[in-house]
Amino acid sequence: MSDFEWDPETYLALMAEEIPDYPRLQTEVAAAAATGAPASILDLGIGSGLTAQRVLEALPEAELLGIDASSEMLAAAEATLNPERTELRMGRLEEPLPDGPFDLVMSTLAVHHLSGSGKADLFVRIAAVLEPGGRFVLGDLVVPADPADVVTPIDWIDDTPSSLDEQLTWFAEAGLTTHVHWQHRDLAVVVAEKQS
Repeated sequence: MSDFEWDPETYLALMAEEIPDYPRLQTEVAAAAATGAPASILDLGIGSGLTAQRVLEALPEAELLGIDASSEMLAAAEATLNPERTELRMGRLEEPLPDGPFDLVMSTLAVHHLSGSGKADLFVRIAAVLEPGGRFVLGDLVVPADPADVVTPIDWIDDTPSSLDEQLTWFAEAGLTTHVHWQHRDLAVVVAEKQS
């Protein structure tokens, strides 16, 4: 990953411009995350905290630990989220994950910055911190089967999305059972469950 810093002030406008279905992606991630009433949540690449806020609104008993590599985004998340229910930490997806265990791990538009082997490794590490029966909800860019469905500009340097099929294979190799919650063009929301 690069050292590019997101600007929380322009983040939503950038998302709306570059990812036309961003609001729908957020809605689908929040809906998938709220299923089953998880109490302990890890959000990888929490960004501005807006998706986490929607999840916490749907889960009034839940507590959330958010990780992000950007101090600016963590500051924005801190301003957005209830400090009594949220802990925020600086961290990168390539680093060891917090111990957990967690009922839910979620990530929105962060994992596509990892290489294929980086994604496969992350999925194994996520499986290790999930409670039995816990779930990982991934909302992210994918390489669609039809090139005409590519609508999000990517640079193939910082952005290295993989196909949905590749990621489903890596989830299976990590011991997680998956279903595709939602997919449209080059975006997908996948739910990966650790068996009890």
